[in-house]
Amino acid sequence: MAGSFGRTAAFAGSLLLAACATAPRPGLPAIVAGDPGPELAGVATVVVDRRGEVAAEAAGRALIDPTEPGRERPMGVDAPARIASISKLVTAIGALRLVEQGVLDLDRDVSDYLGWRLRNPAFPDRPITLRLLLSHRSTLLDDGGYFFPLGATLRESIGDKSWHRANPPGGFFNYTNLNFGVIATAMERATGERFDRLMQRLVMEPLKVDACYNWSGCSNAAASRAAVLYRKSVDEEGWTPSPDWVPQVDDLRGRPPACLVRLPSPGARCDLETYRPGDNGTLFSPQGGLRISARDLGRVARLLLNEGEIDGVRLLRPETVRAMLTPHWRWGEAPAGETYGGLMRCYGLSVQCTIGGGDTPLDRPLRWFGHMGDAYGLWSGLWIDPAAGRGYVYYVTGTAENPAKHPGRRSKFHAFEEAILERVAGE
Repeated sequence: MAGSFGRTAAFAGSLLLAACATAPRPGLPAIVAGDPGPELAGVATVVVDRRGEVAAEAAGRALIDPTEPGRERPMGVDAPARIASISKLVTAIGALRLVEQGVLDLDRDVSDYLGWRLRNPAFPDRPITLRLLLSHRSTLLDDGGYFFPLGATLRESIGDKSWHRANPPGGFFNYTNLNFGVIATAMERATGERFDRLMQRLVMEPLKVDACYNWSGCSNAAASRAAVLYRKSVDEEGWTPSPDWVPQVDDLRGRPPACLVRLPSPGARCDLETYRPGDNGTLFSPQGGLRISARDLGRVARLLLNEGEIDGVRLLRPETVRAMLTPHWRWGEAPAGETYGGLMRCYGLSVQCTIGGGDTPLDRPLRWFGHMGDAYGLWSGLWIDPAAGRGYVYYVTGTAENPAKHPGRRSKFHAFEEAILERVAGE
């Protein structure tokens, strides 16, 4: 049974949208089976409007175990997955709540919060601000690392390789995970609270979602539903084919991991009580470690569609959400480094925006806002269309082949992502 899809999840909820009159769109089971693109481990999608969930669908498997088929679970829209860089958007919601409370300031030197001087050595007189970090214009790079272990400090970990030196802060875009480690560290230092707990208080609890960073704060029930991330490859970085689906992340066996953070060495003691908030905000992976279901991501989409309010609860002011969606960098307006091969062409405060020319996955002009994610076999997206009043969420939990072999027809998205988005958002 290894590598085959003998079962797919039952249709979860109502049908999404009527099939296109000119060309029928493949259902999720067909997309999972490889039409178009590679075979997929599992897929979950959710469509929302400003009032609630419109449709939800899942196919494939959340847990694959050819040695014990009885353990296998179908994919569901309530299965939390490590959602990768959509985590940044949710981290930004927490940071901007602190801005609204006067705890942080978007345009103040972030060094004032860190307690030490953060400067690009080539531009020592140019302050790094929260606004620059959220919009990836700080000139920080990931070359020196961005995910540091327990016992390390952010101050000691940022080094010579961590900076782009040709252009000043504010004048250069580079998509950088480390920006969000700095943001999380500033959040911790300003509040005295550990990032994982702070995000529960600021975002997860008021949003009423069973979600968390690195499994800290999620219920045992959420852990038991976890969507494991897979690839049919025996190595993580390259693509050495495997006949079986190889777990990459979150093969939990029904319980959260024994240690929630990275340790300095195998066998090192996992004692989070020794950690002082504000030393190393990368610990709980603010850039990519959010575990959340497609259904709960739909609530995040609704929050943005409603300009900061959901079900009568206001988390952000309308002007704050509008600032998130306002482009702070556009393709061609300033020098750029990492843009995911041109997929990122417009960026606000931890929000991507589509402007065409490679970032539009459908056969029509789009003005979407949101974020993509990919890591450890997962590919994900959260997008809102304010004009249409709709939000679209999807994640794929693994591909049987290198996705680079399956480019999209219209955009820098992959063929299977275009097929999924056509299914949920096609007219």
